[in-house]
Amino acid sequence: MAAGPAAPRVLNVNVGVLGHIDSGKTALARALSTTGSTAAFDRAPQSRARGITLDLGFSCLRTALPPQLGLGPGELQFTLVDCPGHASLIRTIIGGAQIIDLMMLVIDVTKGMQTQSAECLVIGQIACQKMVVVLNKIDLLPEGKRQSAIEKMTKKMQKTLENTKFCGCPIVAVAAKPGGPEAPESENPLGVSELIEVLKSQAYLPSRDPSGHFLMAVDHCFSIKGQGTVMTGTILSGSVSLGDNVEIPALKVTKKVKSMQMFHTPVTYAMQGDRVGICVTQFDPKLLERGLICTPESLHTIHAAIISLKKIQYFRGALQTKAKFHITVGHETVMGRVMFFSPAPADFNEEIKENVFDFEKDYLYQEEYLSKDSNSENKENDQAEIQLPKQQWALLEFEKPVTCPKLCLVIGSKLDTDIHANTCRLAFHGVLLQGMEDKNYVETFLPKLKVYKLKHKEGQVERVMDDYSVIGRSLFKKETNIQIFVGLKVKLSTGEDGIIDGGFGQSGKFKIRIPGFLTASLPTQQSLKKAAGKGG
Repeated sequence: MAAGPAAPRVLNVNVGVLGHIDSGKTALARALSTTGSTAAFDRAPQSRARGITLDLGFSCLRTALPPQLGLGPGELQFTLVDCPGHASLIRTIIGGAQIIDLMMLVIDVTKGMQTQSAECLVIGQIACQKMVVVLNKIDLLPEGKRQSAIEKMTKKMQKTLENTKFCGCPIVAVAAKPGGPEAPESENPLGVSELIEVLKSQAYLPSRDPSGHFLMAVDHCFSIKGQGTVMTGTILSGSVSLGDNVEIPALKVTKKVKSMQMFHTPVTYAMQGDRVGICVTQFDPKLLERGLICTPESLHTIHAAIISLKKIQYFRGALQTKAKFHITVGHETVMGRVMFFSPAPADFNEEIKENVFDFEKDYLYQEEYLSKDSNSENKENDQAEIQLPKQQWALLEFEKPVTCPKLCLVIGSKLDTDIHANTCRLAFHGVLLQGMEDKNYVETFLPKLKVYKLKHKEGQVERVMDDYSVIGRSLFKKETNIQIFVGLKVKLSTGEDGIIDGGFGQSGKFKIRIPGFLTASLPTQQSLKKAAGKGG
């Protein structure tokens, strides 16, 4: 919210402008905007030279507060986050998507859904609640066939969105820059005023909380002669005021807020959801291109993490334990190795508390994330319903430490996939539940994580002791300490369940208790299976 007692009420809603390269996103942001920031409309020299968006661009559209919000008089500010569309810039797109309340998916009406449009749709489903589809470049359609072509593409998009959370979302046709980039500025955009009305109808009161620690995602950093260094970004939590100390945790540097602006307007206060420029002194902007700033000592740098996660349904192939993925946390992307685990099978249907990890429980190690298309050993029995746990987790081990808050969004991708392949590179998304700050977390932290592996081994029943116990052999070596296996379950080939009760003699033999007593006289050399063993 804007500061100053005399200032009119301003509600800020962050709108992501996402889509495939060359769908006209930057032209649309320009056509909608009333104010551009220092990082708007491809102002960077590299963007101008290459003719494409290389970084996040920010601008804003101000309009009257719509009556449905029930806030009375004031202004509605849409902060437009123009995301690049090129496949190689997916890290930047993911970073931009995490700070938006509403998404515009921009589609070239002459081409329809393309590879990066689909990836942007996936990111939108993970990161935001509402979407508007914009069919751009309608000026390229022959005038006589324009309306029927728009209707045809609208139906196609409705079909595409049928099984997503955005089913039934508004679809608006526009020409943000009739005649293309070289056309004179006098050419008026088509359909933009209708789009603004749709955006106003989709506006809602985002959850905003000024309490708690201040945390801001910085996306640009530059110096202004005679003023200092300006860090611009979006406040993720808490609030900030003039004179506050803020920390740049990646550099372990603390600075005082000298001045602040929101889209060229000086302010003294900003809170969660606001886009703001914060000016500090005696700080080299080259040290921080993008990253986080926060209340001093409120953020920690971690080397590994436990996350709850879900596989992205469009990702082809299995998610394998020990595989490496590109892990994106906020604006940071690092390589990380994963280990998947789940509840014990008996607890698959148990309700799990959201955003909490229980270190007291035992968990089952998984060779891969369990999904309907995994579990290859069950493929021959297609009729059998594969039972899946309600929740699964992963241990992420980062190649480079990352600085991030608890409960932040985590996205795992395979960004080394060929960008020309028509395939989704986003593999999973989740929530960071527990970070490990200690470099030696393998010794100090991982022992608290009780993950076991199921192991199967066969032995023989040597003889029957009585109706409730037998002696087994050939499961353990002579030197094995059988005490550590006491209490584990075994199954006889005649169907009885047993429990290892202890060793028998010195040669690796052992005693098995049969709680339900023996139902048949057993022949010698009866087969015996050890059903589960802990380890890993």
